[in-house]
Amino acid sequence: QVQLVESGGGLVQPGGSLRLSCAASGSILNIYAMGWYRQGPGQQRELVASITNGGRINYADSVKGRFTISRDNAKNTVYLQMSSLKPEDTAVYYCNADLVELRPGAGRRGYWGQGTQVTVSS
Repeated sequence: QVQLVESGGGLVQPGGSLRLSCAASGSILNIYAMGWYRQGPGQQRELVASITNGGRINYADSVKGRFTISRDNAKNTVYLQMSSLKPEDTAVYYCNADLVELRPGAGRRGYWGQGTQVTVSS
């Protein structure tokens, strides 16, 4: 069974930095893309950043120049380096992986982590 385990959230002051990590484990044949989404209070879940196994990267306009996504394919791990954090970045951050499990008949689908809270406040 595939699991995504996130770490690195917490409380940080405006202007500060945090680094999130997400490791995928289980019987995985191939991971096509990994990414980070966030959901603030009373808001819909939105894409923050994504990266394909070929290295193609996409950022939300609101985080361009402040956040950096990276990936270690050998470790099935994706990272999100967040800098110059703002109070509006406060949200639960979710990891997502688009992958195929290593089992007969498995199709390509998305998996979610449990979420990690990021709070930006003075």
